[in-house]
Amino acid sequence: MTVSPMLTRLAAEKATGALLRDHGTLYLVDGRVVHAESPSAPGLDVLLTTGGRLPRERWDEAVDRAGAHRAVGRFLVDSGRLHDGELEICHLGAVFDAAFFALAPTSRPSRFRYGVGHWFGAVRPVDAEAVERETVRRRELLDSVWPYPAVDTAPVVPRPAAPGQPVGARQRALLAAADGARTPAEIARALGRPAFHTLLDVRRLAAAGLVETPSEPPPPDPPAVPAWVGEVATDPDIALLRRLRDALEAAL
Repeated sequence: MTVSPMLTRLAAEKATGALLRDHGTLYLVDGRVVHAESPSAPGLDVLLTTGGRLPRERWDEAVDRAGAHRAVGRFLVDSGRLHDGELEICHLGAVFDAAFFALAPTSRPSRFRYGVGHWFGAVRPVDAEAVERETVRRRELLDSVWPYPAVDTAPVVPRPAAPGQPVGARQRALLAAADGARTPAEIARALGRPAFHTLLDVRRLAAAGLVETPSEPPPPDPPAVPAWVGEVATDPDIALLRRLRDALEAAL
């Protein structure tokens, strides 16, 4: 399944630059995805600092010293802040997380800016096909858990557990952060967790009755009959055709 025809074309062209979509941006080098960003997903800085792996001042230092050279990731490793494998795993998770939202269906056209790079720098390029395949898998997983996408963007409103109903530690932390006003994306940032994993937990909680599922919006009202319809009904040509039809029927 092709999620983004433009991404598929850019991959075939081995293009380098930034693919700008309605819900995020994918950065490509030689047709492969090297970074992704989305307003709906916490950035790598949040995942590392809020998640407790890296002090915020160390992250800021890396950006200040290596951002202009597009080598923040390399600086974090060379300075001993992160191990190579650790950075690769964290960055890969952030790429797939942001790409899931960036590749969400949209009616607006995508744009591509050739030659644009990201200040973080490349860590481990990923084939565009793999990114699209993982995006589709995640969509299907969410719907298989609880096919009500309204919970993905609505404030998370906890509901009391039934007597004896088990709630895991990870889910308890999410419910504790749910104040009835925060959306899943806001909870993900507060906890320093990937946004998709937070969505998945919210859908599981909704399926278990531990989070409210908002009502689906009613379908829009049918469009009003345009004024010109009445004008056509009284058009002289229409009236003539009706008289001819009546005359033919009378002759049969």
